[in-house]
Amino acid sequence: MTADYLRFYGVAKTFGTVPVVRRTDLSIARDALVVFLGPSGCGKTTLMRMVGGLDSPTEGWIELDGGRVDRPDRRRGMVFQSYSSFPWLTVAQNIAFGMRYRDDLTAAEKQERVRHYLDLVGLTDFADSYPSRISGGMRQRVAIARTLAAGSEVLLMDEPFGALDALTRERLQVQLRSIQKREAKTVVFVTHDVEEAVFLADRIILFSARPATIVADIDVTAELGAERPLDIRETRPFFDLRNHVLHLIRHETSEAA
Repeated sequence: MTADYLRFYGVAKTFGTVPVVRRTDLSIARDALVVFLGPSGCGKTTLMRMVGGLDSPTEGWIELDGGRVDRPDRRRGMVFQSYSSFPWLTVAQNIAFGMRYRDDLTAAEKQERVRHYLDLVGLTDFADSYPSRISGGMRQRVAIARTLAAGSEVLLMDEPFGALDALTRERLQVQLRSIQKREAKTVVFVTHDVEEAVFLADRIILFSARPATIVADIDVTAELGAERPLDIRETRPFFDLRNHVLHLIRHETSEAA
């Protein structure tokens, strides 16, 4: 993996007179699944939005593969907590919508990509269904497939499973890791859920309470390995790492209070 695929150079953000992100230097490797973890409202989503080009740093800059990030483009796709399917389009049409501006693909190639990503997220049988007829978890899979079909190299995911029930959330966490490895995508995933972070991440970047400052950089793969079956949650290494991360967050929250 290229260690400096996505780089933050002294990135800081202020809204008016309110500092939201302190000067941040960070390198993220290509094809890594990195979780931004921290207390609610700490500024981690603002950092992710700056990666997506939706917000601009007040200080510093961000580079992706050597090029400066200064606007949104299809190399970086976002998946939000709210279900972002278009209700008047079928599942297949929603996925195809992500390729509407891709002039480099023929109509046949676009249809092949739709079939590929329907299969990848397990929705082939629901291709002709409308979002109102499928579950919330399925609608999030549609959003992920649409982002992948658009050709995004980096997936920016802002608490995408936060509104789902526990079992659906677990299934999508497992599926996300599988998709990310099979498709060789770089993922930046924002959450304030410690167990979700430890299960998903190759690496956790832990932020303080606002203004966001990096307080820990944890190599989860070194602790737990690359494979993450669901039952790893019941093992001692997982339990110990979760408690360690939880202790760090509690300390940051109490210090801010």
